[in-house]
Amino acid sequence: MAKGPVLFDLEEDAAPRPSVSEAPPVPDAGAPAPQGQAMQIAARLGARKPSKLVKLFWWLLTAFIGALVSISAWNFIAGLMASYPVVGLAMSVLIGALLLVVALLCLRELAAFSRLARLDGLHHDVGEALAQDNLKAARSVTDRLVGLYQGREDTRWGRDRLAELRADQLDAQSLLALTEAELLGPLDIAASREVEAAARQVATVTALVPLALADVAAALTSNLRMIRRIAEIYGGRSGFFGSWRLTRVVMSHLVATGAVAVGDDMLEPILGGTVLAKLSRRFGEGLVNGALTARVGVAAMEVCRPMPFSPVRRPKVRSIIKRALSGLFGKGSKTEV
Repeated sequence: MAKGPVLFDLEEDAAPRPSVSEAPPVPDAGAPAPQGQAMQIAARLGARKPSKLVKLFWWLLTAFIGALVSISAWNFIAGLMASYPVVGLAMSVLIGALLLVVALLCLRELAAFSRLARLDGLHHDVGEALAQDNLKAARSVTDRLVGLYQGREDTRWGRDRLAELRADQLDAQSLLALTEAELLGPLDIAASREVEAAARQVATVTALVPLALADVAAALTSNLRMIRRIAEIYGGRSGFFGSWRLTRVVMSHLVATGAVAVGDDMLEPILGGTVLAKLSRRFGEGLVNGALTARVGVAAMEVCRPMPFSPVRRPKVRSIIKRALSGLFGKGSKTEV
């Protein structure tokens, strides 16, 4: 072995050493990427249309139970009237009040269906006026839209602006564009906030509640409530059966168009890069379910809105997802306004 001084390369030793925090995540090769199973199941449940045989079964069962209850109530009241007239009279009044409440609930459901049909009619007529470039039809449907929101304080400023500027519009497209901007602009903002709130709620519950079927129940109830609130914002407040019908229409549209499909590009605006590879599986499922909820919300806005979206004002799903979910589980994420 040679004797003498040893030369060390100090520049090589002075190079900075990599930090543990900068190491790439260990890939989880055994587990599949998050697919938003809760929202996909909820969407299919909401879109499922019962068969004619199932409808017949429920109709016959309802008729049988109704007849059985009616006969039992009649015999019960008749027996009371014969034995205890005062008690029998009191029970008759009670049953009559119950039947009156049931009748009022039925009328409320019919009124809810009527409101939803009114929105559908306006949506169709606006599309026809735009397709034909019919200024007279556009003015007529604009008057109907103003009448729809006549008593609402949140549209008062927009109605005043529309009344001030509508005389200057000389074609159907410009008049309906003005109506959309002034009358429906505030309602679109309120509906988008409802979508963002529902997306955050579904994402949080899915990520933090590790119970079987709890995420499915949370996704289904949150989406039902969101769709009902969006319908109320646009003037189509629905009842119990109306809400289910509206939900089925929205979910059927999503399933038919494949909007429940999941990809890395859905969550890219939240954290950037290959997001699904950077998250734990549970948080990844939460973010995907929240993103799918945002898609459901945008579809509900399109269904419930009395005017079709113009290309300029159509809400962007990616923007809503970013505003709703950015920073929900990460640190220092910025939100675009």
